[in-house]
Amino acid sequence: MSVLNVLSLAVNLQKKFLTDSLKTSVMRLDWISVKPEVPLLSQCVTGVRYARRNERVFRKIRGGGRPVREGVVPPEKSKYGWRPVLPEDGKYTTRPLPVIKMGGRHPETGRVVVRTIGGGHKKQFRWVDYNREGPADGSTLEERVMQVRFDTCRTAWIALVASGDHKRWIIATDGVKVGDIIRTSSFIPRIPVRPVQGDAYAIGALPVGTVVHNIEITPGGGALFCRAAGSSAQYIRKMDNKCLVQLPSKRQLLLDEKCMVVVGQVSNTEHGSIPIGSPNNLRAMGKRPRSGLWHRKDGYCGRKIKPPKSILDALAEREKQPEFYNLTFKT
Repeated sequence: MSVLNVLSLAVNLQKKFLTDSLKTSVMRLDWISVKPEVPLLSQCVTGVRYARRNERVFRKIRGGGRPVREGVVPPEKSKYGWRPVLPEDGKYTTRPLPVIKMGGRHPETGRVVVRTIGGGHKKQFRWVDYNREGPADGSTLEERVMQVRFDTCRTAWIALVASGDHKRWIIATDGVKVGDIIRTSSFIPRIPVRPVQGDAYAIGALPVGTVVHNIEITPGGGALFCRAAGSSAQYIRKMDNKCLVQLPSKRQLLLDEKCMVVVGQVSNTEHGSIPIGSPNNLRAMGKRPRSGLWHRKDGYCGRKIKPPKSILDALAEREKQPEFYNLTFKT
């Protein structure tokens, strides 16, 4: 047998072996469900490897969040930790109020909704007044700071202020001390005022660039933004009777110029830099252990490139939310 015949026989055997291997590999790809539009480089083993790698890499969308089942709304942890017992007459009081701990359970059904909530040290609720609205006639309300203290139900310090025969708890501003006089005015002058730290103004009365907290989104509705320890926002622009504020999350908020804000930063600015220290301290804070299972990091973890969020317009008309009724069947 000549050398050429031996070489041609070897080539034919190699082609047959590759063809059989390709058929076997394609038969094993049924569980991967390769899509017909996935292009194969060539009819060889390299194409099969390419199809496997392509299906493995692009099976999940990289950079996306964890999928949520349709119709399932994740619970808010702030609703299932504790709730205060307010006075029966509904009148405001500065005395400490008892707290009912819910332990992560739903208040109506009693089922565990958030399993990482439970235990913790004893709490007493102090009723904080978030409404810093000034007198309707445009005058200035002056209040003296009687006490500044830590509160078990929030991260910021609270201040007891008094004016005449009325006392109330408010969120303390960084730098405010006992004996200081804080002022509240809702009057908007033609020329911006010179802001004083701890005083409350209508946002339209402040100069652009002022650092504020305790921000209202509707005039007279009470503060909703920047109430946690060390938080603050910046007043960046005014357009006619509208004011633009940049929140700590870099989200921009469009407000009416009559909305009340407090000048300065919320107290207890070092709260975020204090280490927890040990799991025992977490239990004292009312946080139960999370799952000890190892979780693989997926597209939810890591940095994501997202488009900037649109301006949050507090003046836009919102759709009326439907009313929900709880139906019970008596037997």
